[in-house]
Amino acid sequence: MAKSLVIVESPAKARTIRKYLGNEYDVKASVGHIIDLPPNRMGVDLESGDFTPEYVPIQGKGKIISDIQKSAKHVDQVYLAPDPDREGEAIAFHLADIIHEKHPKVPVSRVRFHEITKKAVLNAFSKSTTIDTKLYDAQQARRILDRIVGYQISPILWKKVRRGLSAGRVQSVALRLVVDREREIQAFKTQEYWSIEALSDAGKKPLFTSKLLKTDGKKAKIENADQAGQIKSELEAAKPAVSDVTKKRRQRKPGPPFITSKLQQDAARAFRFTAKRTMMIAQSLYEGIDLGEEGHVGLITYMRTDSTRVSNDAIQAVRGYIGDNFGPDFLPEKPNFFKTKKSAQEAHEAIRPTSMHYTPDFVKRFLKPEQFKLYKLIWERFVASQMSPAQYDRTQIDITADKHLLRATGSILVFEGFLKVYQEQQDEDDKNAKAEDEEEKIKLPAAQKGDLIIFKKIDTNQHFTEPPPRFSEASLVKELEDKGIGRPSTYASILSVIQDKEYVEKRESRFYPSELGLIVTDLLIESFPKIMDISFTAGMEENLDKIEEGDAKWKKVLQDFYEPFKASLKDAQETMRNVKRMEEPTDITCSKCNEHKMVIKWGKTGSFLGCSGYPDCKNTIGFHRDDQGKIVVDKAETTDTKCKKCEAPMVVKRGKFGTFLGCSRYPDCSFTQPMPTGIKCPKCSSEIAMKKSQRAKVFYGCSSYPKCNFLSWDKPINTPCPVCENPYLVEKNLRSGSQIKCPKCDYKKAKTE
Repeated sequence: MAKSLVIVESPAKARTIRKYLGNEYDVKASVGHIIDLPPNRMGVDLESGDFTPEYVPIQGKGKIISDIQKSAKHVDQVYLAPDPDREGEAIAFHLADIIHEKHPKVPVSRVRFHEITKKAVLNAFSKSTTIDTKLYDAQQARRILDRIVGYQISPILWKKVRRGLSAGRVQSVALRLVVDREREIQAFKTQEYWSIEALSDAGKKPLFTSKLLKTDGKKAKIENADQAGQIKSELEAAKPAVSDVTKKRRQRKPGPPFITSKLQQDAARAFRFTAKRTMMIAQSLYEGIDLGEEGHVGLITYMRTDSTRVSNDAIQAVRGYIGDNFGPDFLPEKPNFFKTKKSAQEAHEAIRPTSMHYTPDFVKRFLKPEQFKLYKLIWERFVASQMSPAQYDRTQIDITADKHLLRATGSILVFEGFLKVYQEQQDEDDKNAKAEDEEEKIKLPAAQKGDLIIFKKIDTNQHFTEPPPRFSEASLVKELEDKGIGRPSTYASILSVIQDKEYVEKRESRFYPSELGLIVTDLLIESFPKIMDISFTAGMEENLDKIEEGDAKWKKVLQDFYEPFKASLKDAQETMRNVKRMEEPTDITCSKCNEHKMVIKWGKTGSFLGCSGYPDCKNTIGFHRDDQGKIVVDKAETTDTKCKKCEAPMVVKRGKFGTFLGCSRYPDCSFTQPMPTGIKCPKCSSEIAMKKSQRAKVFYGCSSYPKCNFLSWDKPINTPCPVCENPYLVEKNLRSGSQIKCPKCDYKKAKTE
C-alpha cells in the first residue's frame, strides 16, 4: 500500500509524475478546483463588511472529494502539487481543508515544480513546504472582487438590456478597449499627403531609390498635388550630389524566451491560434506527452508566467547545444540575461523546453500538428535567446538637390546570429517593423561624398492617413499587457468571454464591437465610471500583487473597493437607462399603416424601427445610420428564391447570426433559411449556404441539412481538383493572402483576382 498521497490538478499530469515517484506514492487528480463560491447566489458576506466567503463543493466533484478523503485515511503523508500560481495555491488550500475535515492529524505539505521532469519533481518533493497563505489570499481577493462586480452589475443589465448578459471587473474594461478603438476609427478624419521618390544613378551599380526627407532644413510636408508637382519640377532642374555617406555596423539582439503574453501573440501571428487555443496546447505540452519508450514527459516549463528568468542548468544546457550545433561564433562569451517586469513572479521561469535532448525533430512523430507548431516556436525562441546578436552593415546616402535633401537607406546582413534559428513574428500593423524589413532588401552602390547623381525618374505618390487598426488577437493581448489589465493567466478567458457574450465578433481576424457591446459599454461607463476606468483596473491588479507580496491585507483592499462601488450600484439601479423600454422617436412614417411614426426600439437581435401604433400595427423594419448619424431605412432585398411554405419571394434579413433569408409575408409566414452562396453542394444537388456558429464563426453547410451533412469551414468552390479530381476546392484566407487548395490532397495555389 502507498505510504504517501500526491494530488495534482489533471489526470495527464498525474500520469506523467507517477512514473517518477514509484509505487510508494498514490497520485490522484483533483481535475481543477474542487471548492468554489456557490453558483446561484453571492456567497460573500457583504452585510458585515467582513467579506467572508461561503465555499461549497463544485457540482460533480463529490466523488473526487470522497475518493481523496478515503485515500488520505491510509497514508502517512499528503503532498499537494497543483500548479505553482495563485489558482494552484487556492486548489491546494481547499484540498488541505477537505482532507483535514476527515483526517485532521494527517500531515499535509505543498510541493511546487515548474517543469514536469524527473529531476524537477524529485527535487521539489525533497524540499516540500507549506501552503503560501499570501498567495491564497491574493487569489481569494480576486475571486471575491470578480464575484461582487459580476453578481451585482449583471442583474442590472438583465433588467435594463437583456437576460443572460454579464459584466466583469476585467472583461468589461477589455471590451471598452475594443469599443474605444472602434469609435476612434469612426471619428478619424482622413488627410491627404504626398511623398516623392527618385530613381537615382550614382554612376555605379545598382540604381537605387532615394526619398525626399527635408526641404529648407525642415521635414518635408507635402499636402497636395500642386505642392508635389512644384517640388518635382525643382528636383528635375537641380544638380543633385551625394552630400553624406554613413556606414555603421548595427546589431539586433535576440529577445528573451517566451512569457505567456508573448507566446500568445507570436502564436496568433504565426498560426492564427486564439489565446485560448494556445494555452490549451501549451498545457498539454507541460503536463506530458507520451514519447514511446520514454513514457510521459513534460516538454515545456509552466506556461503561465510573466518572468523571463531561466535556471542556470537550462542556460548551461542551451549554451552547450548552441556551441555543438552552430559553432563558437554563435555563442556569446557570457549568457544573455533579460529584464523582467516589476510585477513578475521571479520564482517562475520563462517558457522553455525542459530538456535540449527533446529537439523538435526528435519529438515530431509523437506530437499532433498543432502541438508540434507551438513546441517548435517555443524551442526556437529559447535557443535564439542565448545566441549572438545578428549584425548588419547599414548604409545611408544623403543627396542634396538645391534646398531639398533626399535619403536612401539599406542594410546588409553580415552575420546571422540568432536569426539562423528564429525570426520574431511581426505584428501586421507594425509599420516600423515593415520598414526595417524593406530596408534589409535594399542594396546601395558604393557611393562617396561629392558623387554626382542623375535622377532617372521622379515619382510623386499620393497617400491618405489611415485610422488605427482594429485589434487582432495578438494586438489585443499586447494592449491588455501594456495597460496592466488582467494577468497572463487571464488573457485567454477575457478574449473568449467577450466573444461568447456577443459583445464583439471577429471578422477576418479583427475584433469588431457588436451593437450590444457598444450599448453595454456606454451604460457601464455612465453608471460605473471607476470600474470601467483603465488605470483603476490596472491599479487593482497591483493591489492584488501587493497582497501576494504581503504588503497589503486582502480584506482592506476589498473594503476600499466596495464602499464607493456600493454607492454606484444603488444609483445605477435607479438611473441606468432602460434600453428594453427605449422608444426613440423618428420622423419616418410607417410604411404599413401610413398613420403613425416609427420609433427606435431594442430587441434580441439589436435595435430596429417599430411602428409607434403597436399593437394595432406590428410593422418592423431594419435600419442603419450613415456617416452623419442619420437614420437610413434598410430596403428589403428581394431574391429569386421562393418560400418553401407559401411560395412568396424571400427577402434578405439581418439576425443574431448574420444575414439570412426570410419570407416577405412575415409575420403571416415566418419561414426562414440560411443565406445561399450560389455554390452547388459537392455531396448532393442542393446549394451551399453560409451560416454562423453560436460563437459567430462563419462556416458553409448544405442547405438541405439534415438530409445532407456537408460542412466546411472554408468557402467551397465548384472546381474539381486538377491533381486528385476531388469534385471541389476551397478558398482559405491566410495572413499572406487568399489561397485556393484541395481539402483532400496537397494541391494549392495563390488566389488571383
